[in-house]
Amino acid sequence: MEPYVLDIRPRESYQRGNIDGSQNVPVYDDLRRGDETVLRQSLADIPDGKTVVTVCKAGIVAKKATAILEEEGYDAATLAGGMRGWNGYRNGSIGYRLSSTLARLLR
Repeated sequence: MEPYVLDIRPRESYQRGNIDGSQNVPVYDDLRRGDETVLRQSLADIPDGKTVVTVCKAGIVAKKATAILEEEGYDAATLAGGMRGWNGYRNGSIGYRLSSTLARLLR
C-alpha cells in the first residue's frame, strides 16, 4: 500500500519541487513556532489505514509533525534528510540511503 506523503513545507517550496503524489499542508512555520493548530485541523483529510510519511526541507520539523500524528494514533514516519536527502537520493549526488522500508514505499 502506498503511503500518504505529507509535505509540510511552505507552498512556494512545495511548488518548486515535491515527491509525486504528496499532499501539501504548509505548517512548517507554524510548527517551528510551536503552533499545532492547523496540522491538527487537517488530520481529518488523511485517509484511514495509510502510513503517513512526513516531509520538510531537512527532516527536523517533520519529526514534530510525525510525533503529533503518532500521538493521534496514526502510523507515521519522517523522511530522514527531508527533501534535501530525497533529492540527493534521486539524483545520486550524495551517498544518501533511505531505510529499506521507506525506499520501498516511496519508489
